[in-house]
Amino acid sequence: QVQLVESGGGLVQAGGSLRLSCAASGNIFRVNTMGWYRQAPGKQRELVARIASDGTTNYADSVKGRFTISRDNAKNMAYLLMNSLKPEDTAVYYCNAGVVPILRDFVLDSWGQGTQVTVSP
Repeated sequence: QVQLVESGGGLVQAGGSLRLSCAASGNIFRVNTMGWYRQAPGKQRELVARIASDGTTNYADSVKGRFTISRDNAKNMAYLLMNSLKPEDTAVYYCNAGVVPILRDFVLDSWGQGTQVTVSP
């Protein structure tokens, strides 16, 4: 069993900042790529940012220069620092990770339950 738990969402005014955290726990041997996705009402889930185990990152064009993804491999955690937030950033943000369980040779595509981010005008 692998669990991903997000925290740090909330309500913020446009131009403000939030920091999301994602903690992976359970039967973990290794965590590969970790990422943040978001889903706004009536829209499909989209990639926001992801980070490989070596620290390589990539971002959606809409958040480049405003959001920063990072991770702590020792703690199996990922973070998303969101600056200069806009109302269009309002969504449920989900953490995703590719997890290799202990004594297994496959990768589990794991998701958190999501955390709401609301940006007011």
